[in-house]
Amino acid sequence: MADEDLPSGWEKRLSRSTGQAYYLNVYTKESQWDKPEKPAEPAGGGGPDTVQCSHLLVKHEGSRRPSSWREEVITRDKDQALEQVKEYREQITSGQASFAELASKYSDCSSAKRGGDLGPFGHGAMQKPFETAAFALKVGELSEPVFTDSGVHIILRTA
Repeated sequence: MADEDLPSGWEKRLSRSTGQAYYLNVYTKESQWDKPEKPAEPAGGGGPDTVQCSHLLVKHEGSRRPSSWREEVITRDKDQALEQVKEYREQITSGQASFAELASKYSDCSSAKRGGDLGPFGHGAMQKPFETAAFALKVGELSEPVFTDSGVHIILRTA
């Protein structure tokens, strides 16, 4: 594949899961599907370098890998996944259940065995919508539903 003329600070890579080309900012390790138009710049938003979060993921048939430890083949659609996430969020905010309890039982991520805990992570480690939401939360705050290629998440910032 002939290397395209990319602005400085960007690399073209191939996704192992889909085979699609994507573009990586070599400074921040953030990736995007669209070809970049401007040179990459180092991160420096003044926020923390790392956060720690737990999440509860509900996959749907359009997820990049529509299977999990809970279900071999996931057939729910995106709207059904969103409704489930909203229901779990309501149970957490109303005090009916703890985040860790619901994540352990219902998250389609392998982090379920840790109550959804992802451990600390920095910029560029997660899909962009997830990262943006996670870094915008205050410690102890619960996100609204967040959509990524993996499915629909709610995120609890723990540190």
